[in-house]
Amino acid sequence: MALTALKAIREEAGGDKVEITLGYVGTQPASYPINSIHLFTSGPHEAVLNIKLRSGSGIRLPEFRENLRRKLPALLPNVTFSFEAGDIVSQIMNFGAPTPIEVAMSGPNLAANRAFAEKVLAEMKKISSMRDLQYGQPLDYPTVNINIDRERAGQMGLTVEQIGRSLVAATSSSRFTQPTYWRDPASGTAYQVQVEIPQSRIASIDDVLSLPADSNTGNKARAPLMRDVAQIAYGTMPGEYDRYNQQRMITIIANTAGTDLGRAANEVNEAIKRAGDPPRGVTVSLRGQVPPMQQTLTGLGIGLALAIVAILLLLVGYFQSVRIALIALSAMPAVLAGVTIALWLTRTTLNVQSFMGGIMAIGVSSANAILLVSFAEQSRKSGLTALDAALSGASSRLRPILMTTSAMIAGMIPLALALGEGGEQSAPLGRAVIGGLLASTVSVLFVLPLVFAIVQRRVKVKPVSLYHADAQGSATTDAF
Repeated sequence: MALTALKAIREEAGGDKVEITLGYVGTQPASYPINSIHLFTSGPHEAVLNIKLRSGSGIRLPEFRENLRRKLPALLPNVTFSFEAGDIVSQIMNFGAPTPIEVAMSGPNLAANRAFAEKVLAEMKKISSMRDLQYGQPLDYPTVNINIDRERAGQMGLTVEQIGRSLVAATSSSRFTQPTYWRDPASGTAYQVQVEIPQSRIASIDDVLSLPADSNTGNKARAPLMRDVAQIAYGTMPGEYDRYNQQRMITIIANTAGTDLGRAANEVNEAIKRAGDPPRGVTVSLRGQVPPMQQTLTGLGIGLALAIVAILLLLVGYFQSVRIALIALSAMPAVLAGVTIALWLTRTTLNVQSFMGGIMAIGVSSANAILLVSFAEQSRKSGLTALDAALSGASSRLRPILMTTSAMIAGMIPLALALGEGGEQSAPLGRAVIGGLLASTVSVLFVLPLVFAIVQRRVKVKPVSLYHADAQGSATTDAF
């Protein structure tokens, strides 16, 4: 099945556009002393395929994944698929989750966890933007249930321990129950010796029933078999147990398509609410990229607000006027509007990079606005009217503002176009800066002088000192 999936991926991408493929199927044989917790898969039922596309292949990953989601189920109808992050940044941002969205149900009762997880899964299937929706653990892993008849075993002189040891070689290896080492006398190197029946000879229940019930039968003519002391049937059980704070946990994993992570998280939260109240002791948490995203955006929002407050306080101290400080900050709404329009036109989400770009645009806009207001206020104090002072400040700062904005935009264009490998990750920053600066330039040169002229038209200039003989000091009379 893994080879079929790999062939389909190569055909979809084009054989010449695939540079490297790496596959890992199942688990390691019992003859290799490797702890399964260090492997990529949770059992022999799972396979991991990593594909590296050639640089400049021109393949857009969202469309590529959508095409594979339509093609692979038709080729392998009984197989579930999930596209996990291949880059190190996304893997770190998932914080241990295989996908950006992971809903975890944890509690002391695994049955209660699963019952509520089924309700949540049914509600999440109604969300059109969800992809690869499935449980994170194999909850119905196929098993072979062996029910030993202790009475019959006792009549044959067998114990449960003896029967269990005879099954070890058929199901895994004797190294798990009887570690045995042989030391090479020539080299002194110790080798692990273990007994294991080839997997090809244990392919059905009949093969298990034909095993000897006692591995130490010796030369007995008629050794009891498994069919004589046990009943064997197929069954199911959880193939993997995940715990969080010592409580068993069931997770639902999902990818998103056609929407941003913030909207998808809101829809998932609504689906959890529609599922009803969880049973007593069951805790539901949304994990993956959602919690760090919310924490980061909240922190950035608080930082942006504090930055605006800090700029306002500094301007009040510099101009000795709350009114002029607010005039200088009147261009900030235009910056935020420009950032929003730029992200909307380029279909870019509001994320950490675009948030940082917005903060950068606000900083440059504030510097331009402060300089223009400073020049305009100096001209007004020299005797010009508020309107003439505003026009004088705008004309004197026209060239520096245009040069600063042009240089900043020119430097951000390659970033916004996502040129180079991994450019899509930093492209939102450049797009936000460009949109914010374009709106800021128009606002500072055309709107800000008008605001200054309107607000300052009735403000008189008189000495700031209490002594009227002090003719050197002059400032604006503020009503604030």
